[in-house]
Amino acid sequence: MTLLLLALLAAAPPLTTVAEDSGWLKTGRYDEVERLCAAFPKRYPGKVKCERFGVTPMGRPMLMLVASADGVFTPDQVRAKKRPVVLLQGGIHAGEIDGKDAGFWLLREVLEGRAAAKSLLAVTLVFVPVFNVDGHERFGPNQRPNQRGPEQMGWRVTAQNYNLNRDYMKADAPEMVAMLGVLHRFEPVLYVDLHVTDGAKFQHDVSVTFEPQRLGPPELQTHGRALRAALFGKLTAQGHQPVGFYPAFDDGDDPQSGFTAGWPPPRFGNAYWALNHRFGVLVETHSWKPYPVRVKSTFDVCAGLLEEATAHGQAWLASAQAADLAATKLAGTDVVLMSDATRVGTPFDFQGYAYTRTKSEVSGKQWVQYDEKTPQVWKVVVREGLVPSLTVRAPRAGYLIPGSHAASIAPRLQAHAIRFEVLKTARPQLVVERMVIDPRPRASTYEGRGTLQARGTWAAGTEDLPPGSLFVPIAQPRAELVMHLLEPTAPDSFVAWGFFNAHLEQKEYLEDYLTEAFAREQLEDPAVKAAFDKRLEDPLFAKDPDARLHFFAQRHPGFDARLNLVPVYRVDVSPAPR
Repeated sequence: MTLLLLALLAAAPPLTTVAEDSGWLKTGRYDEVERLCAAFPKRYPGKVKCERFGVTPMGRPMLMLVASADGVFTPDQVRAKKRPVVLLQGGIHAGEIDGKDAGFWLLREVLEGRAAAKSLLAVTLVFVPVFNVDGHERFGPNQRPNQRGPEQMGWRVTAQNYNLNRDYMKADAPEMVAMLGVLHRFEPVLYVDLHVTDGAKFQHDVSVTFEPQRLGPPELQTHGRALRAALFGKLTAQGHQPVGFYPAFDDGDDPQSGFTAGWPPPRFGNAYWALNHRFGVLVETHSWKPYPVRVKSTFDVCAGLLEEATAHGQAWLASAQAADLAATKLAGTDVVLMSDATRVGTPFDFQGYAYTRTKSEVSGKQWVQYDEKTPQVWKVVVREGLVPSLTVRAPRAGYLIPGSHAASIAPRLQAHAIRFEVLKTARPQLVVERMVIDPRPRASTYEGRGTLQARGTWAAGTEDLPPGSLFVPIAQPRAELVMHLLEPTAPDSFVAWGFFNAHLEQKEYLEDYLTEAFAREQLEDPAVKAAFDKRLEDPLFAKDPDARLHFFAQRHPGFDARLNLVPVYRVDVSPAPR
């Protein structure tokens, strides 16, 4: 090394964080991320690249660092080298900021060869220090009252009040659109989302949950179970107490109720990425552990995952690409879209603390008080088995979105890297499957949207499709993702997120006095009278004058035949030109 280079390195600003320099009592503001993102490439030329991948609604840059010992930085270079990618993401909930400080620490140690040795010759590492940048800069003390440190921290949601870890499917937040771009360009075989828990007090310091290991392509499940065993073995040897489920009691604050290790819908990042045939990992350090302990736990989890990716990433990637190919052949087959946990569990010795539960004179609830000086083993049950709860047969050709809705849906499909075709000419009287749904709306908005649960079945029909309509083929690597977005009954579909709520609103009405007259005509039909008499057996219906009139109004020729008909259709034959 030349004297000039040594002098430059000596003069360069340190790559330590505010957290390190404070003894892990504080965390830095976002200008520290900007400084370090610029400083790492200068310290390690040809091994680290700082990139801006988006801009927040408040105008702040979204930054990531891409690290590789041999300069494999771009998605094209990654694909050319057949290089596995690991993506570490901090600060999606910006008050839970362990991942930012642990990630910078780990990146430096890896580049210096002191952690996950030679990993950057085998994988390309992408590190996003803070996903929710605007939330990070809503900075202050006491923002997570049940979390020990740092002294000040950011806020859970964005400047637009979005919880980004509910936004993966609907992609309303510009930050999410930017992140989906990173994910689908790099296609990391391991996507690690770094959080801090809420909840009770106990001894376990970290939860690591991911799929595929119980769900997903069988070959990836096998890899996933091996990854879990290897990672938990490393963590236990390092003195950690990991668990493989999110430690929230089944019954509020009753530790004896045990835990359910279900699997969430793909609005959550770990579930979303597992749906893309790659490992979606959720890391949750325990909020009641001091900040230095939590950062070290995050460091060790990420280092362990990086070591496993170094050893097995090529095999993971091969299995993921095989699963992509298999997904192109799902047409006409049954596809499981959601699974629920079984109620049968296995005994588990959970490392908790002594506690009391007494009825509160303030709230009337059970008040739990933990004694952190007295460790105690809780003999509980963990329910980890999964059974299908929503199975749908894939269309033989794909889905159609009429041109009237193309402008709102096409950008979302593009964000998810879903292939679709725009019909250039009209398709009159096209044979399709349609669904009239029974909508069950939520009582209040959720993440800014009027969401609902849809019930219904597909039925044959015809539709006039105008030019500009979208055809989304099922024969593509992200076929399951296509179905989650376009099957109306799926929990994170465009229908469920309220994209088509205007179609569920009655726009034309029959006056009551006209309906009364029409009802009397209809009652002359024995079949209608029998049906009405049957409905009258329901006391709620019998006492509801509007419901009784609606029974007849919906039979009137002037009633809107398209009410509750969602503008998503299935087809057996592609309408796109070959």
